[in-house]
Amino acid sequence: MSAVSLNNIVKTFGSFTAVHRMSMDIPDGSFVTLLGPSGCGKTTTLRMIAGLIDPTEGDITIKGQRINDVPIHRRNLGLVFQNYALFPHKTIAENVAFGLKYRDISKTDAEKKVRDALELVQLPHVSDRYPKQLSGGQQQRIALARAIVIEPDVLLLDEPLSALDANLREDMRVELKRIQHRIGITTVFVTHDQSEALAMSDRIVVMSNGRVEQIGTPQDVYNTPASEFVSRFLGVSNILPATCQAVNGQELSLELPHFGKVNVPKEKAPNLSQPGPAQLVIRAEKLLLTEKSAPVDDRIALDGKVEAVDYQGQAARYFVRVGDQQLQVINMIDQHPFQEGSDVSVRFRPRDCAALPGAAT
Repeated sequence: MSAVSLNNIVKTFGSFTAVHRMSMDIPDGSFVTLLGPSGCGKTTTLRMIAGLIDPTEGDITIKGQRINDVPIHRRNLGLVFQNYALFPHKTIAENVAFGLKYRDISKTDAEKKVRDALELVQLPHVSDRYPKQLSGGQQQRIALARAIVIEPDVLLLDEPLSALDANLREDMRVELKRIQHRIGITTVFVTHDQSEALAMSDRIVVMSNGRVEQIGTPQDVYNTPASEFVSRFLGVSNILPATCQAVNGQELSLELPHFGKVNVPKEKAPNLSQPGPAQLVIRAEKLLLTEKSAPVDDRIALDGKVEAVDYQGQAARYFVRVGDQQLQVINMIDQHPFQEGSDVSVRFRPRDCAALPGAAT
């Protein structure tokens, strides 16, 4: 059963269309991320689910009930925003209990629910403190406890980790996923951060300019992008012009200048079904850089020259010239990275590539 369904949702602000004909089903108990750059419509979509703004067209249902005309306080939703929105003059226990004031719950039951919620976010000892006495990460956990204490049908999270520093963000995304797994609550998470989306989600909805580009598992959207936008937005991709020469059985035969023939598995090219203009997509980490004298293996090998090196500690990103193309290669470093000007061999497996339709010439 779908916990949330959007059916042909449109949202306009004057002459500007923020969300174009969006439809999707969010399975009960799943963690779904709306991912995209600023202005793509992801927060607008979340706010329509929450009831903070109304859709211009289309229907939104939660647990099978159409909720377009249901006010926000009757939707039984948990909300966590970027700024946490804690009440500075209330204790932590009072903050967490705030949503319970409007429900038919005894004081004893409410106190137990608050204790359980604080235990869940691993902060049972801060109930008598005030928000200003907590760190940013602790405040984020309290905002989460306040959202889940009411036992909502759906948890809505709008960039809740973006105010935290990098290390704390990584810790909190693990913690947030742990909590979501433990209570099994349907969660809709908004972010522009690809690593957050890939690490936390059951399904990712990639958005651009108010439209859905692709919906799929993290593995699907990363390894088999449905569009050039998706392949560029998630990770570092090399997108090379090609010609699809033939579609044979379970693979497509692509021809590329300087690369020759590359046979891509059909499952890695779901939107390319016939000969014609195409694009080959190779993730930067799927390319292997070796000395030119290294033994030949089952990879396609191309001669190249390192033009620039972006040293990243455990790994390095190389900009390598192959013919008239500059490729980006991300490889782990054993001892020393290749140097600028080095002659190298760039190697890859066809099964690690994806293919997209190309623009007609």
